[in-house]
Amino acid sequence: MNEKRVENVIIVGGACAGYTAAVYTARADLEPLVIEGFQWGGQLQNTTDVENYPGFPEGIMGPQLMQAFRTQAERFGTRFITDDATRIELSDGGVHRVWVGDTEHLAKTVILAMGAEPKRLGIPGESELGGRGVSTCGVCDGAFFKGEKVVVIGGGDSAMEDSIFISKFASDLDIVHRRPEFRASKIMLDRAKAVENIHLKTPYIPEEFLAGDDGKLAKVRLRNAETAETEELEAGGAFVAIGHTPRSELVRDQVATDEQGYVLTQDGSTRTNLAGVFAVGDLVDHTYRQAVTAAGTGCMGALDAEWYLRDTPPSPEAHWAGMSGEAQTGEPAKLTAGS
Repeated sequence: MNEKRVENVIIVGGACAGYTAAVYTARADLEPLVIEGFQWGGQLQNTTDVENYPGFPEGIMGPQLMQAFRTQAERFGTRFITDDATRIELSDGGVHRVWVGDTEHLAKTVILAMGAEPKRLGIPGESELGGRGVSTCGVCDGAFFKGEKVVVIGGGDSAMEDSIFISKFASDLDIVHRRPEFRASKIMLDRAKAVENIHLKTPYIPEEFLAGDDGKLAKVRLRNAETAETEELEAGGAFVAIGHTPRSELVRDQVATDEQGYVLTQDGSTRTNLAGVFAVGDLVDHTYRQAVTAAGTGCMGALDAEWYLRDTPPSPEAHWAGMSGEAQTGEPAKLTAGS
């Protein structure tokens, strides 16, 4: 006879959104289980100074902020699995299953908080100079480059938005794109062109980020896509703005997503198309992608899950496996969609 515990809530993902959801659900006595991932902390784990998170007037280091989030969640009884979820089976109002390797975990509700990964160029110096001149977030890091020459790499609306924001601080800004034409909408491209210190540099392909004697970014080596000639462009900062990839691969065939893979939620909430399944943070957000907005949706997801548990009676599967949060011997009944 195997013991099966049905958790009140499992949170998949350990960063701003997931940890905030954990704080709220733990304080509501829901005893959340957070499968935080082997590399917990999300993008802030690879960020140095964070100056735009409220409550820290002098700024805070990204890893320090994530540790504080995690510690606060743990204080109220959150349990953590520091490993990656390897498989997820979602139901529509029944019991949900999440695997970590061969170990199965059951839950009445699941909060998806896996985030999104910025797309990378994959060129030398990109990872080595991350946090030392190379960034993927203009709004986060643009103010660090006051009076410096800056390069923004990309051709879509995100690149234009980052460029317009960073241009307030940079002395000169080059938007580097591999094609003569831009994918950005006409209105965003026109806005970028109208900024005096923004220049368009096409068709050039970035080949390497080069460090100076101080170990920080000094130049970007570019190759002309038509002539194959190379040149080195001086830059104190470089922003890779070629898009993000939502980490929805484990659930993409189960919950509704858009064409890019971002999980769709009902307006004004974190509810997905499946009852008892909620999605928060950068997994649903391709517009703002800030630590504070991710934390805000984490709060929303926790409250949505709490209200769902309050208003939804236990399913037959949950009763068989053990009332939510309690262990009971015996194998749970086989799930059927919509049960």
